[in-house]
Amino acid sequence: MKVVNTSGRRKRSIARATLIEGKGIVRINSKLLDFYQPAMSRLTIMEPLMLAGDISKKINIKVDVHGGGFQSQTDAIRLAIARALVQYSKDKSLRQTFLDYDRNLLIADIRYAESSKPNDSKPRAARQKSYR
Repeated sequence: MKVVNTSGRRKRSIARATLIEGKGIVRINSKLLDFYQPAMSRLTIMEPLMLAGDISKKINIKVDVHGGGFQSQTDAIRLAIARALVQYSKDKSLRQTFLDYDRNLLIADIRYAESSKPNDSKPRAARQKSYR
């Protein structure tokens, strides 16, 4: 039995995916993908599974995700799942399909919020100074 472990990151979110042979069940933080909310996130997470085709019916995926907001968690989950599918199948055409559809399926978007500067509540743009 083949086991594949991958991870995906986006902003402060980290998703770890474990892929094993099975019946096509996807769980995120022990919840079935069918019940994952919001619905838009669920559809985004399903993209790599749909693009993979028959492979996704023969495997089970367990994802643990934490940190960040719901959108960055969605992107991290999607990245981890797509990487796991490519690593499991060892198929160059699947990898190319993912890259052609959306490069962020396999390559992480490394941008994150800039940290606040000392003695200021914001990262940039200092407060206006009044002379009167």
